[in-house]
Amino acid sequence: MQPNAELRSLIDRFSAARIAVVGDLVADEYLYGETERVSREAPVLIVRYESSELKPGCGANAVANLCALGARVVPVGMVGDDETGARLRNLLREAGADVSGVLTASGFATATKTRVLAGGKNTRRQQMLRIDRDGPASPPPALLARLLRALKEAAGDVDAVMVSDYGAGLLSAPVVEAVLAIAQSGKLVCADSRYRLAQYRGVAVAKPNEVELEQLAGHPLGGDLAALEEAGRELLRTLRARSLLVTRGRAGMMLLRPSAPAALLTVHGSPTAVDVTGAGDTVMAVNTLGIACGADPLQAARLANVAGALVVQKPGTATVTVAELRKELLRSTVAEAELMEPAQEPARRPRARR
Repeated sequence: MQPNAELRSLIDRFSAARIAVVGDLVADEYLYGETERVSREAPVLIVRYESSELKPGCGANAVANLCALGARVVPVGMVGDDETGARLRNLLREAGADVSGVLTASGFATATKTRVLAGGKNTRRQQMLRIDRDGPASPPPALLARLLRALKEAAGDVDAVMVSDYGAGLLSAPVVEAVLAIAQSGKLVCADSRYRLAQYRGVAVAKPNEVELEQLAGHPLGGDLAALEEAGRELLRTLRARSLLVTRGRAGMMLLRPSAPAALLTVHGSPTAVDVTGAGDTVMAVNTLGIACGADPLQAARLANVAGALVVQKPGTATVTVAELRKELLRSTVAEAELMEPAQEPARRPRARR
């Protein structure tokens, strides 16, 4: 019998799903070169330019991942009126997304992360430097009404709305309010937010990483599973969500649901990553798509765990395809989750008699 029959059956349903993504559309630019010598002008390496490429980053990477998984995707966001913005929109269109909701912010540049990768002759290129260029701090007033209208239209005809909030400006207060109204209407909304996840009260699914959960808790968790579960359950109650998937890098994942024990997932495959850039986008895309296709949160998390393991073996911002997932599910049995024992309430001391 072939392994992982349930998970393989789940990905067979991906092509029928339609997902709207509202998020920060960022361009990931990669500059490659060869290091030859140290400059006489300053104690820095001279990099001789070889090539460059542009990839979808942040929310745009989430869109690209959903497209690579076979879903029909409608991104809602903004780019600048520059060449980078035009290229980013074209990349999403070529990936298969409906880019009618990708609007242009006139007079602004597109948010861009430029990474310089270099190395000696016949050696692997390593990242030396990253330069960030900001886009608009929030949607310009002239664009906001159109953006809200595009979000409302996209949400009306999809199986789920995915939020990819990197704090780059798109998710201003009016946009967040619109997202929460969509969640309140009964639509499946899944949120991933680097800095402000607690404000997405009412979404069905949320995905912090361990560092983000620590920041929301206001104190270090130190990798302690009991402390991690306590902080996660507090966030779960705050959000009133159905599930919370906490990604923990090489330590795996923890899935929390309101009326079920915490589920621990070990890293699938190799614990050593080649590059973790954008891996959270891949995990969020698979988790959202799985739940939108009818999977229970644990089944979706197990599949997301496999996808995350595959994408961190690729250099730079990358996606995982349906074909790659199918191949991996046929190659290796996916481990079941380990369920934690429910936390015990501390015993109360009997009152002393007076």
